[in-house]
Parts: sequence; C-alpha cells; structure tokens
Amino acid sequence: MTETAFTFPTDKRPGPFDPPDVFARVREERPLTPMTFADGHEGWLASSHRIVRKILADDRFSNRRELMHLPVDRDISKKRQPSEPGMFIRMDPPEHTRYRRLLIAQFTVHRIRQLEPKISAVVRSCLDAMERSGPPVDLVEEFAVSIPSAVICDLLGIPASERAEFQRAMGVAVDLNTKQADLIEAFITMQSLFPPLIASKRARPTDDFYSDLINNSDLTDEELTNIGFMLFGAGFETTANMLGLGTFALLEHPAQVAALRQDPSLIDSTVEELLRYLTIIHIGPMRAALEDVEIEGVTIKKGQVVCMSLAAANRDPACFDDPESLDISRYARAGKRNLGHLAFGHGIHQCLGQQLARAEMRLAFPALFERFPGLRLALPPEEVPTRQAAVIYGVQRLPVTW
Repeated sequence: MTETAFTFPTDKRPGPFDPPDVFARVREERPLTPMTFADGHEGWLASSHRIVRKILADDRFSNRRELMHLPVDRDISKKRQPSEPGMFIRMDPPEHTRYRRLLIAQFTVHRIRQLEPKISAVVRSCLDAMERSGPPVDLVEEFAVSIPSAVICDLLGIPASERAEFQRAMGVAVDLNTKQADLIEAFITMQSLFPPLIASKRARPTDDFYSDLINNSDLTDEELTNIGFMLFGAGFETTANMLGLGTFALLEHPAQVAALRQDPSLIDSTVEELLRYLTIIHIGPMRAALEDVEIEGVTIKKGQVVCMSLAAANRDPACFDDPESLDISRYARAGKRNLGHLAFGHGIHQCLGQQLARAEMRLAFPALFERFPGLRLALPPEEVPTRQAAVIYGVQRLPVTW
C-alpha cells in the first residue's frame, strides 16, 4: 500500500462520552481504510458495524499475539512473541478452545444468576459505606471500583487484604502514559501475586471458582497464574469503567434516569444501551490475516493487521437509529432498526465474562439511584477528569453529592 496515512487517535474527543470524531468521518468515507501502526506496519482500520462483525467472525483472521502490530506505542517488548501459556485471549483454536472450555461453565447466564444475591450484597455494602461517609464522595472509588473489585476477587478467592495491591498494579498496566519501566514492573507485580494464592488453594481449597479450577484441572501453575491475571483484569477494569462512566452519562441525561425510575423493566435495555453508547474499549480488537482476504472489494494481504473500532461500529447509523443519542429504551422497542452492539466483541473470542458485567450493571445502577434519588455531580461536567490516555476509557474521578 502506498496511500497509508491514517494514524490511530487516542485523545481527541468532542465530549466525555464520544469516541474521537475522526472515526465517524472515516466510517462514512471508507469504512475499511489503510492505517499506519505505531511500528510502521501498514495495515487497516475497520470502523463500520458490518465490516467489524464480519472480520471478527472470519477464521481467516488470527488473534495470535505474535502476529499483531499495535496502533499505539504500547508493547513492553519489541519482539512479537506467542502468548504465555494460559493467555488464551491471544490464541487461536485449538489452544484457545481448550482453555475457554475450562472456564465457560462459570460464566453462563444460569451461573451468573446464581451469583446475583452475592453481587447485590456487595452493591448494598458499597452504598452503605457511601451513605455513612456522606457527600461529597468520589463515586469511582466508593462505587465503580469497589463493586467489580469485590466481585472478581470473590470469584478468584483473593483475600481482602491483598485486593488493593491487585488494583494498583492493574491501574498502572492499563495507563498509556505509564513509563516502560513502570509498566514492566506492574506486570511483574501482578504475575507475582498469583503463585502464593495458587499454592494456598492447593493446600486449603476455598469455595470459589479459582479453587475449583486449580484443583480440578491439569493446568500448570504458570497457566493458572496467567488465567488469573487475565480474568482479574477483564473482570475488574472494564466493569469499573462502565460503572463510573455509565453513572456520569446517566447523570448528564436526567430524563433517562427518570424513565428508568418510572419503568424499572427498562434496566436490561439501559445496560445494553450504555454498553453501545459508551463502548469503553477504544483500542482494538485486532486481527491478522492468515491469507489474502477480500472484504467488500478490498484485499487484505496475508500478514496485514486490521484494527477494529468497536466505538465507531456501535455508533454506525447504518445499524442504529440516531446513534449519537443515549436512549435507554432502544433495546426494549420491537421492530426498530437497532442491531446488537459489539461492545463485547463477536465470534469465538467474544468476551467470556459479559454476563457477569451485565449483572453487575443491572444490579448496581438501579440500587444507586434508588438509594440516592438526589444524586448529582459535585463539580461542573466539563471538569470531570477522563482517562484520555488509557487502554480502557472511563473517568478518573467522579465527585458526586446528594
């Protein structure tokens, strides 16, 4: 390719809830456009819902880490190497299939429904702490971070005394501004936290998913460490940012909150709409072509990487009515031209923990607004600090009062 010019934006947003507006322009003009990656690789950006969904379901594209190039300068190693044992989200079948089958039973709709009383108890505990503290509070720290942290730590059996260290290391790892040495240190810290936990569960199994996996599989300690690392990151960071940014969005759309209060049955639609409208994963996913592949008249050469903008795909007017608006009734209306969002991806790599994230949001948002009907921002909305330079988008702090 000789026309590659597009480079991936990370911090040019027209508002706190919107992806960089360049994505909308590219999606309209050329939804599969040449893009220069951070290391000079000439690949592609996919930005329409139709093309993103098509590529994610196509087994001619690989998710193997050693084939990837990153759109932003983020790699802690200049050498592209295969994923470590257990890091199945960067693998293809059959390795990916083997690991995923060991985990999928823990994240079914039925299994998550069984966990809902525990999740509700965690939510109540966080709201009780907020009420005792009194306004103003940082909703990120007291609510958005506390809920998914407690839930995923409970699933993994991580002792309460160690949770802060897990959270700190993961926060450093997902910040694009983190220096290389600090990034490496954060990953080493996270990796070092799991072996002692695994050893303790081998000696004294506890009633949690991680103990069951450790003692009822043939996985090595290295595999278990990497699976634990991956599950913690996916189960904590993503949901925490959805809860924080989602609350911010709802506070800025009071008519939507009023509609939810009037009709609590809208909560499922509300969750889906927040996932579509906010789409906090703004960098990736990526796939590498295993052979020459033609997509809608464009030939992607073997070895070229396609970076997909889920945020752009989820604002695609070809698939969603009035896509730039937050409408919590969108998914509750029959017969409307609104396809399923891609916030959790699509195909065989679709997010394993999506039902857990949905359950936490479904239980947390109504409880928050019921407990604090007068909840409002404690500062002007334009002063809310957002995570402009982060792998996972969200708000850094959300001061609220009531």
